[in-house]
Amino acid sequence: MNRWGDTPGWAPGVSGSCSVDTCSCFDRYRPHPQARVGFHPERQDTSAPGWRHLLELVDEAADDGREEFRPLPPSIARLTAVKHLVLYGSNLVRIPPEIGAMTSLEEFSPYTSYRLHWFPYEITRCRKLTRSTVSTRALFGNYKLRPPFPRLQPSLESVADLDLANLDPRRWGATAVHKCSVCDREIEQNALHQVWISLRVATDVLPLLVSACSPVCVAALPSGARDHIPSPHKGGKIEQPASDRD
Repeated sequence: MNRWGDTPGWAPGVSGSCSVDTCSCFDRYRPHPQARVGFHPERQDTSAPGWRHLLELVDEAADDGREEFRPLPPSIARLTAVKHLVLYGSNLVRIPPEIGAMTSLEEFSPYTSYRLHWFPYEITRCRKLTRSTVSTRALFGNYKLRPPFPRLQPSLESVADLDLANLDPRRWGATAVHKCSVCDREIEQNALHQVWISLRVATDVLPLLVSACSPVCVAALPSGARDHIPSPHKGGKIEQPASDRD
């Protein structure tokens, strides 16, 4: 199955169109802050014909400098001219941190991608990003329902015994971590400190996963968004502000 956005032939409510994976991580309509949640463990099959075709589309988009792009692998870092990234109704379970290299990005539309519960902190590097359309009820810690965050792994002072290019996404949220989300230095030979922080990005407050190389970088993070957990945290059983269902 292709796990990238706007799969050709898919349309909401159209009989016979490509299927969209369902997600039962938490109820998007009733508050349940004490529920337990985790990361989606799926890995993309990079040998699949659909994925290979996606790489061809990335090459085309990078070569012709187009300003709107709809599909999404880590090579999106090459799409420095793209202004609008559309992931409507996708099966994506995570966004690669390379999105931070999309320096021209002005609008981000992952609406109805209900399996996207969080985003990489690197998205904050998209300084021109001012508009977003996100299904906020599907997000960890969203202000309407306050679902919990997955409990992150204990911090590591050394990653010598960790294969950073082949991580278990069920444990780390990602299949690879190469650079610090904050200072952009290589993680190799350093430590790994993962934390959550909820920040306003464009139009919406998003739960962001930070993979930092040191406590100094964690301390450099900004305060959380208003009415959200104010400081970086490890997820799990942590008190959140009361739900606002109005």
